[in-house]
Amino acid sequence: MDGKILAGVAGAGVFGGYHAQKYAGLDGVRLAAVYDVDPARSAALARLHGAEPFADYAAFLGAVDVLTVAAPASAHFELARQALVAGKSVLVEKPLALDLAHADELIALAARRGLVLQVGHQERFVAEALGLFARPRPQRVWCARRNPPSGRGGDVSVVFDLMIHDLDLIRRLDFGALAAVSASGGRDEATAELLFDSGATAMLTASRIAGAPDRRMRLLYEDGLIEIDFARRSLSGAPALAGGFDQDSPALADPLGYGVERFVQAAARGGPPEIPGEAGRAALEWATMIEAALVKSAPGALRKATP
Repeated sequence: MDGKILAGVAGAGVFGGYHAQKYAGLDGVRLAAVYDVDPARSAALARLHGAEPFADYAAFLGAVDVLTVAAPASAHFELARQALVAGKSVLVEKPLALDLAHADELIALAARRGLVLQVGHQERFVAEALGLFARPRPQRVWCARRNPPSGRGGDVSVVFDLMIHDLDLIRRLDFGALAAVSASGGRDEATAELLFDSGATAMLTASRIAGAPDRRMRLLYEDGLIEIDFARRSLSGAPALAGGFDQDSPALADPLGYGVERFVQAAARGGPPEIPGEAGRAALEWATMIEAALVKSAPGALRKATP
Protein backbone atom coordinates (compact mmCIF):
# COMPACT_ATOMS: atom_id res chain seq x y z
CA MET A 1 0.00 0.00 0.00
CA ASP A 2 1.33 3.43 -0.94
CA GLY A 3 -1.11 5.42 1.21
CA LYS A 4 -2.78 7.02 -1.80
CA ILE A 5 -6.52 7.44 -2.27
CA LEU A 6 -7.70 4.75 -4.68
CA ALA A 7 -9.96 6.23 -7.37
CA GLY A 8 -12.10 4.50 -9.94
CA VAL A 9 -14.13 5.41 -12.99
CA ALA A 10 -17.40 3.65 -13.86
CA GLY A 11 -17.95 4.06 -17.58
CA ALA A 12 -15.05 3.86 -20.01
CA GLY A 13 -16.44 6.13 -22.71
CA VAL A 14 -15.23 9.59 -23.68
CA PHE A 15 -16.08 11.29 -20.40
CA GLY A 16 -14.88 8.33 -18.38
CA GLY A 17 -11.57 8.76 -20.15
CA TYR A 18 -11.43 12.42 -19.17
CA HIS A 19 -12.10 11.60 -15.53
CA ALA A 20 -9.53 8.81 -15.54
CA GLN A 21 -6.91 11.22 -16.85
CA LYS A 22 -7.68 13.74 -14.08
CA TYR A 23 -7.45 11.15 -11.31
CA ALA A 24 -4.21 9.79 -12.74
CA GLY A 25 -2.67 13.27 -12.59
CA LEU A 26 -3.57 14.09 -8.98
CA ASP A 27 -1.01 13.99 -6.19
CA GLY A 28 -1.93 11.55 -3.45
CA VAL A 29 -4.36 9.69 -5.71
CA ARG A 30 -3.97 6.52 -7.74
CA LEU A 31 -6.37 5.56 -10.48
CA ALA A 32 -6.86 1.98 -9.35
CA ALA A 33 -9.79 0.64 -11.34
CA VAL A 34 -11.99 1.13 -14.40
CA TYR A 35 -15.42 -0.46 -14.83
CA ASP A 36 -17.49 -0.86 -17.96
CA VAL A 37 -20.11 -3.33 -19.14
CA ASP A 38 -17.87 -3.79 -22.19
CA PRO A 39 -14.72 -5.58 -20.97
CA ALA A 40 -12.71 -4.44 -23.98
CA ARG A 41 -13.43 -0.78 -23.25
CA SER A 42 -12.56 -1.04 -19.56
CA ALA A 43 -9.37 -2.89 -20.42
CA ALA A 44 -8.32 -0.30 -23.00
CA LEU A 45 -8.82 2.65 -20.65
CA ALA A 46 -7.26 0.88 -17.67
CA ARG A 47 -4.21 0.03 -19.74
CA LEU A 48 -3.59 3.70 -20.50
CA HIS A 49 -3.20 4.53 -16.81
CA GLY A 50 -1.90 1.33 -15.26
CA ALA A 51 -5.25 0.60 -13.59
CA GLU A 52 -7.13 -2.68 -13.22
CA PRO A 53 -10.12 -3.28 -15.52
CA PHE A 54 -13.39 -4.68 -14.20
CA ALA A 55 -16.57 -5.98 -15.81
CA ASP A 56 -18.07 -6.84 -12.39
CA TYR A 57 -19.30 -3.73 -10.61
CA ALA A 58 -19.27 -5.17 -7.09
CA ALA A 59 -15.64 -6.23 -7.49
CA PHE A 60 -14.79 -2.81 -8.91
CA LEU A 61 -16.31 -1.08 -5.88
CA GLY A 62 -14.17 -3.26 -3.62
CA ALA A 63 -11.04 -1.93 -5.30
CA VAL A 64 -11.63 1.83 -4.85
CA ASP A 65 -12.12 4.47 -2.17
CA VAL A 66 -13.84 7.06 -4.38
CA LEU A 67 -15.24 6.99 -7.89
CA THR A 68 -16.76 8.88 -10.77
CA VAL A 69 -19.90 7.59 -12.47
CA ALA A 70 -19.51 8.55 -16.13
CA ALA A 71 -21.69 5.88 -17.72
CA PRO A 72 -24.73 6.74 -19.88
CA ALA A 73 -27.22 8.91 -17.97
CA SER A 74 -29.79 6.13 -17.71
CA ALA A 75 -27.31 4.17 -15.56
CA HIS A 76 -26.31 7.01 -13.23
CA PHE A 77 -28.81 6.34 -10.47
CA GLU A 78 -28.20 2.63 -10.03
CA LEU A 79 -24.41 2.85 -10.25
CA ALA A 80 -24.33 5.75 -7.77
CA ARG A 81 -26.78 4.01 -5.44
CA GLN A 82 -24.69 0.84 -5.32
CA ALA A 83 -21.53 2.89 -4.71
CA LEU A 84 -23.09 4.73 -1.78
CA VAL A 85 -24.46 1.49 -0.32
CA ALA A 86 -20.91 0.12 -0.53
CA GLY A 87 -19.64 3.12 1.46
CA LYS A 88 -17.95 4.98 -1.40
CA SER A 89 -18.10 8.72 -2.04
CA VAL A 90 -19.14 9.35 -5.62
CA LEU A 91 -18.91 12.07 -8.26
CA VAL A 92 -21.82 11.62 -10.66
CA GLU A 93 -21.66 13.21 -14.08
CA LYS A 94 -24.77 15.21 -14.95
CA PRO A 95 -27.62 14.48 -14.75
CA LEU A 96 -27.63 13.16 -11.21
CA ALA A 97 -30.58 10.91 -12.06
CA LEU A 98 -33.53 10.90 -14.44
CA ASP A 99 -36.29 11.54 -11.92
CA LEU A 100 -36.62 13.43 -8.68
CA ALA A 101 -37.44 10.40 -6.54
CA HIS A 102 -34.15 8.78 -7.52
CA ALA A 103 -32.25 12.02 -6.90
CA ASP A 104 -33.83 12.27 -3.45
CA GLU A 105 -32.86 8.68 -2.71
CA LEU A 106 -29.20 9.33 -3.57
CA ILE A 107 -29.09 12.53 -1.52
CA ALA A 108 -30.65 10.84 1.51
CA LEU A 109 -28.38 7.81 1.19
CA ALA A 110 -25.22 9.93 1.05
CA ALA A 111 -26.34 11.93 4.08
CA ARG A 112 -27.23 8.83 6.03
CA ARG A 113 -23.88 7.18 5.30
CA GLY A 114 -21.83 10.36 5.80
CA LEU A 115 -20.50 10.19 2.23
CA VAL A 116 -19.79 12.82 -0.42
CA LEU A 117 -22.16 13.02 -3.38
CA GLN A 118 -20.94 15.56 -5.94
CA VAL A 119 -22.52 16.32 -9.32
CA GLY A 120 -20.51 17.08 -12.45
CA HIS A 121 -21.84 20.53 -13.32
CA GLN A 122 -18.35 21.74 -14.27
CA GLU A 123 -19.54 24.93 -15.98
CA ARG A 124 -20.34 26.28 -12.54
CA PHE A 125 -16.61 26.45 -11.76
CA VAL A 126 -16.03 28.53 -14.90
CA ALA A 127 -18.90 30.91 -14.12
CA GLU A 128 -17.72 31.37 -10.55
CA ALA A 129 -14.11 31.99 -11.61
CA LEU A 130 -15.38 34.67 -14.03
CA GLY A 131 -17.14 36.39 -11.12
CA LEU A 132 -20.66 35.72 -12.34
CA PHE A 133 -22.10 34.80 -8.96
CA ALA A 134 -20.60 37.87 -7.26
CA ARG A 135 -22.54 40.23 -9.54
CA PRO A 136 -26.04 41.58 -9.00
CA ARG A 137 -28.83 39.40 -10.32
CA PRO A 138 -29.37 40.04 -14.05
CA GLN A 139 -32.70 40.99 -15.57
CA ARG A 140 -32.57 38.57 -18.47
CA VAL A 141 -30.44 35.64 -19.57
CA TRP A 142 -29.99 33.96 -22.95
CA CYS A 143 -28.23 30.58 -23.13
CA ALA A 144 -27.12 28.70 -26.23
CA ARG A 145 -25.50 25.27 -26.00
CA ARG A 146 -25.04 23.55 -29.34
CA ASN A 147 -22.92 20.57 -30.36
CA PRO A 148 -22.55 18.70 -33.63
CA PRO A 149 -23.73 15.07 -33.60
CA SER A 150 -21.39 12.95 -31.47
CA GLY A 151 -23.26 9.70 -30.90
CA ARG A 152 -23.12 10.29 -27.13
CA GLY A 153 -25.97 10.98 -24.73
CA GLY A 154 -28.63 9.45 -26.94
CA ASP A 155 -30.28 7.62 -24.05
CA VAL A 156 -31.75 10.95 -22.85
CA SER A 157 -33.10 14.09 -24.48
CA VAL A 158 -30.97 17.16 -25.20
CA VAL A 159 -32.59 18.81 -22.16
CA PHE A 160 -31.00 16.26 -19.80
CA ASP A 161 -27.85 15.96 -21.89
CA LEU A 162 -26.89 19.61 -22.58
CA MET A 163 -29.46 22.16 -21.43
CA ILE A 164 -29.14 20.95 -17.85
CA HIS A 165 -25.72 22.68 -17.65
CA ASP A 166 -27.36 26.07 -18.13
CA LEU A 167 -30.26 25.20 -15.85
CA ASP A 168 -27.74 24.64 -13.07
CA LEU A 169 -26.16 28.05 -13.71
CA ILE A 170 -29.53 29.82 -13.76
CA ARG A 171 -30.49 28.06 -10.55
CA ARG A 172 -27.29 29.36 -8.99
CA LEU A 173 -28.13 32.93 -10.08
CA ASP A 174 -31.20 32.76 -7.80
CA PHE A 175 -33.86 34.51 -9.88
CA GLY A 176 -36.57 33.56 -7.42
CA ALA A 177 -39.51 31.20 -7.81
CA LEU A 178 -40.26 29.84 -11.25
CA ALA A 179 -43.64 31.17 -12.40
CA ALA A 180 -44.02 29.67 -15.88
CA VAL A 181 -42.25 27.34 -18.30
CA SER A 182 -42.75 27.01 -22.05
CA ALA A 183 -40.79 24.89 -24.49
CA SER A 184 -40.67 23.76 -28.09
CA GLY A 185 -38.58 21.39 -30.14
CA GLY A 186 -37.80 17.72 -29.79
CA ARG A 187 -35.41 15.10 -28.51
CA ASP A 188 -32.24 16.48 -30.11
CA GLU A 189 -32.94 20.21 -30.27
CA ALA A 190 -35.07 22.27 -27.92
CA THR A 191 -35.80 25.81 -26.78
CA ALA A 192 -37.26 26.80 -23.42
CA GLU A 193 -38.35 30.03 -21.79
CA LEU A 194 -38.47 30.44 -18.01
CA LEU A 195 -40.41 33.25 -16.36
CA PHE A 196 -39.73 34.05 -12.70
CA ASP A 197 -41.88 35.79 -10.12
CA SER A 198 -39.20 38.50 -9.92
CA GLY A 199 -40.01 39.44 -13.53
CA ALA A 200 -36.68 38.06 -14.81
CA THR A 201 -36.67 35.74 -17.80
CA ALA A 202 -34.31 33.11 -19.20
CA MET A 203 -34.22 31.79 -22.77
CA LEU A 204 -32.38 28.53 -23.38
CA THR A 205 -31.53 26.74 -26.61
CA ALA A 206 -29.79 23.38 -26.78
CA SER A 207 -28.91 21.23 -29.76
CA ARG A 208 -26.81 18.15 -30.42
CA ILE A 209 -27.38 18.27 -34.18
CA ALA A 210 -25.77 21.67 -34.80
CA GLY A 211 -23.28 22.41 -37.55
CA ALA A 212 -20.70 23.81 -35.12
CA PRO A 213 -20.20 23.91 -31.34
CA ASP A 214 -21.40 26.98 -29.47
CA ARG A 215 -21.64 27.44 -25.70
CA ARG A 216 -22.55 30.98 -24.71
CA MET A 217 -24.52 32.83 -22.09
CA ARG A 218 -25.57 36.49 -22.37
CA LEU A 219 -26.75 38.37 -19.31
CA LEU A 220 -28.51 41.72 -19.27
CA TYR A 221 -27.95 43.97 -16.24
CA GLU A 222 -29.20 47.47 -15.49
CA ASP A 223 -25.84 48.88 -16.57
CA GLY A 224 -25.00 46.68 -19.52
CA LEU A 225 -24.74 43.34 -21.25
CA ILE A 226 -22.04 40.72 -20.80
CA GLU A 227 -21.37 37.47 -22.62
CA ILE A 228 -19.65 34.33 -21.38
CA ASP A 229 -18.11 32.01 -23.95
CA PHE A 230 -17.79 28.69 -22.12
CA ALA A 231 -15.77 27.12 -24.93
CA ARG A 232 -13.11 29.84 -24.66
CA ARG A 233 -13.78 30.44 -20.94
CA SER A 234 -13.86 34.16 -21.59
CA LEU A 235 -15.98 37.13 -20.61
CA SER A 236 -16.79 40.20 -22.72
CA GLY A 237 -19.18 43.12 -22.73
CA ALA A 238 -19.68 46.20 -20.56
CA PRO A 239 -16.24 47.04 -19.08
CA ALA A 240 -17.60 47.69 -15.61
CA LEU A 241 -19.15 44.23 -15.58
CA ALA A 242 -16.65 42.17 -17.53
CA GLY A 243 -13.48 42.98 -15.58
CA GLY A 244 -12.07 41.97 -12.26
CA PHE A 245 -11.66 38.21 -12.46
CA ASP A 246 -8.63 35.99 -12.04
CA GLN A 247 -7.51 34.87 -15.49
CA ASP A 248 -5.06 32.44 -13.87
CA SER A 249 -7.72 30.62 -11.87
CA PRO A 250 -7.25 26.83 -12.00
CA ALA A 251 -11.00 26.53 -12.53
CA LEU A 252 -10.62 28.38 -15.84
CA ALA A 253 -7.55 26.46 -16.93
CA ASP A 254 -9.12 23.04 -16.30
CA PRO A 255 -12.65 23.02 -14.85
CA LEU A 256 -12.99 19.24 -14.92
CA GLY A 257 -9.62 18.71 -13.25
CA TYR A 258 -10.51 21.35 -10.67
CA GLY A 259 -13.82 19.63 -9.94
CA VAL A 260 -12.28 16.18 -9.61
CA GLU A 261 -9.61 17.51 -7.26
CA ARG A 262 -12.20 19.29 -5.10
CA PHE A 263 -14.27 16.10 -4.99
CA VAL A 264 -11.31 14.06 -3.76
CA GLN A 265 -10.52 16.70 -1.14
CA ALA A 266 -14.12 16.71 0.08
CA ALA A 267 -14.19 12.91 0.27
CA ALA A 268 -10.93 12.86 2.22
CA ARG A 269 -12.15 15.36 4.81
CA GLY A 270 -15.77 14.20 4.89
CA GLY A 271 -17.42 16.96 2.83
CA PRO A 272 -19.22 19.09 2.00
CA PRO A 273 -18.80 18.78 -1.77
CA GLU A 274 -18.36 21.77 -4.04
CA ILE A 275 -21.52 20.93 -6.04
CA PRO A 276 -23.75 18.76 -3.84
CA GLY A 277 -26.51 16.38 -4.82
CA GLU A 278 -29.07 19.02 -3.93
CA ALA A 279 -27.73 21.22 -6.74
CA GLY A 280 -28.03 18.36 -9.19
CA ARG A 281 -31.59 17.77 -8.04
CA ALA A 282 -32.48 21.43 -8.50
CA ALA A 283 -31.30 21.41 -12.13
CA LEU A 284 -33.06 18.09 -12.67
CA GLU A 285 -36.35 19.54 -11.38
CA TRP A 286 -36.38 22.25 -14.03
CA ALA A 287 -35.22 19.84 -16.73
CA THR A 288 -38.18 17.61 -15.88
CA MET A 289 -40.55 20.58 -16.12
CA ILE A 290 -39.14 21.56 -19.52
CA GLU A 291 -39.54 18.02 -20.83
CA ALA A 292 -43.16 18.06 -19.64
CA ALA A 293 -43.69 21.36 -21.49
CA LEU A 294 -42.15 19.87 -24.65
CA VAL A 295 -44.53 16.91 -24.56
CA LYS A 296 -47.47 19.24 -23.92
CA SER A 297 -46.57 21.41 -26.90
CA ALA A 298 -45.98 18.43 -29.20
CA PRO A 299 -46.95 14.95 -28.00
CA GLY A 300 -44.26 12.53 -29.05
CA ALA A 301 -41.59 15.24 -29.22
CA LEU A 302 -39.24 13.26 -26.97
CA ARG A 303 -39.85 9.91 -28.60
CA LYS A 304 -36.66 8.18 -29.62
CA ALA A 305 -36.37 7.72 -33.36
CA THR A 306 -36.62 4.12 -34.52
CA PRO A 307 -33.99 2.83 -36.93
